[in-house]
Amino acid sequence: MKTTCVIAGGGPAGAMLGLLLARAGVDVTLLEKHGDFLRDFRGDTIHPSTLQVLDEIGLAEAFHRLPHRKAYTMSMRTDDGEVPIADLRRLPGKYRYIAFVPQWDFLDLLTREARRYPNFHLLMNAKVTGLVRQDGAVRGVRYRDEHGEEHEVRAVLTVAADGRHSDVRRAAGLSPRRFGAPMDVVWFRLPRAEGDPEQPFLRTSAGRLMVAIHRDTYWQLAYVIPKGGFAELEAKGIGELRREVALLLPFFEDRTPELRGFDEVGVLNVEVNRLTRWHLPGLLLIGDAAHAMSPVFGVGINLAVQDAVAAANIVGPALLRGRAPEALLAKVERRRKAPTIVVQTAQRVVQARLIRPALAGPVKPTPDLTRVPVVRSLLPRFIGLGVLPEHVRLPPREKRSQQVDREGAPRDVVQ
Repeated sequence: MKTTCVIAGGGPAGAMLGLLLARAGVDVTLLEKHGDFLRDFRGDTIHPSTLQVLDEIGLAEAFHRLPHRKAYTMSMRTDDGEVPIADLRRLPGKYRYIAFVPQWDFLDLLTREARRYPNFHLLMNAKVTGLVRQDGAVRGVRYRDEHGEEHEVRAVLTVAADGRHSDVRRAAGLSPRRFGAPMDVVWFRLPRAEGDPEQPFLRTSAGRLMVAIHRDTYWQLAYVIPKGGFAELEAKGIGELRREVALLLPFFEDRTPELRGFDEVGVLNVEVNRLTRWHLPGLLLIGDAAHAMSPVFGVGINLAVQDAVAAANIVGPALLRGRAPEALLAKVERRRKAPTIVVQTAQRVVQARLIRPALAGPVKPTPDLTRVPVVRSLLPRFIGLGVLPEHVRLPPREKRSQQVDREGAPRDVVQ
């Protein structure tokens, strides 16, 4: 099979890039190793920067028809009371909230829209097993289908968007620089009840941390544990996790029996890492394949989407001409590496100064930083819009027009 761009990984980065390229007229093949997008406890915070991108491609209305919750503020609950973190209503623009949407609904929306274009091809149950190389460049991938049969897709550009355990990255012989993390996260859910809080929040106490996310009929809870501590927690039995929940959030005490066992729990091995080089001839890595993010600030999806938009803007016009110069792949890396470094640095500071001490024992009272004017203004922007928000510059095929060059010959251009 031949295509112009093959993308490994149907997560937020891969799905968004596939859509943007397909609507511009590029022949795109997207490989997803699973049979569907239905995996629980995946990130699903859609920040204003991503909402703006959806608006720019005409999907904002369809997105808001999906079941979702809007969070206008973020706060931390300590033993001494509630501490504001950020008020997103201070943001400029029309989107002044974080939308919580199950990631599978978000991915279904993007891929459903992409399938409207005959030049978009989605292959499910397609696990990448290796790279196709020719003349010192990557020229596609090999994959195994659900029946165990091997196939090959040749492409001008191969994009790795297959997550923090990227098969493509491994096949390319690339290894990220790891910065470590003091914690892992145990995900589970408990039912909601009348009178529960409406907004998501972080709960901190001596030796304990938990994030609570409102899900209409249930709460998605993230219990933060010391790095590598899940085996010890599991050995103590599910009763220990129930007790921890009740200690942190007493209003859940009568609901903890709903958590029946560790088979209802997901565990995130938290990593912070990034590649020193995001590209090789014919190959570009984006999203978690290029940089795994901590769950701090919940910006992983949004950084992945920003990578995809930048890649489409920079490389898309060349792909329309059947080319993917490595200089353009390097340009994508240069543009997106700086925001990645800034965000990861901020995450590492929070991990070192808040999370690690909180897991170790008693913590000092947390000041209300929103009383500081600069923090009150900048923190919502940092969380909601990011360091370098991208905007869609690659127009859809119908907006490309014929122009006449200086010699009078017609040529396709991207306006």
